[in-house]
Amino acid sequence: MPVVELVVEPWSLSVCRLDPAEPWPDPPAGAPLHAVIRTPDELSVVCAEGDEPAGARVEPGWRAMRVVGPLAFELVGIVASLAEPLAGAQVAVFVLSTFDSDLVLVKGAALEAAIGALAAAGHTLHFADT
Repeated sequence: MPVVELVVEPWSLSVCRLDPAEPWPDPPAGAPLHAVIRTPDELSVVCAEGDEPAGARVEPGWRAMRVVGPLAFELVGIVASLAEPLAGAQVAVFVLSTFDSDLVLVKGAALEAAIGALAAAGHTLHFADT
């Protein structure tokens, strides 16, 4: 399995669900992270706590660990190398990917356990400069 470097971001995030017919929400100015995906069944938004779209079902309290990139599209097993030790530590994840990187979100209450599990698996973690 690949070993990666991760940055523990300082943001508190919410994962939100809207009806799929809702309009595409614009990111707030200065948002540290704003991800939107639409499927036939839902419109999901990941955003900073406090930036949740009106009327959304909200699951707050997430923290992000960002894989230092850029990562080549040909790399195999990055997410698995993170998800497996977290599953072994009973830490639930919500995963996002960008063009250059992957982000693993865990509940804030599980952040310490997640960091310990990933470090034990050989990954390097450090906290973002705030």
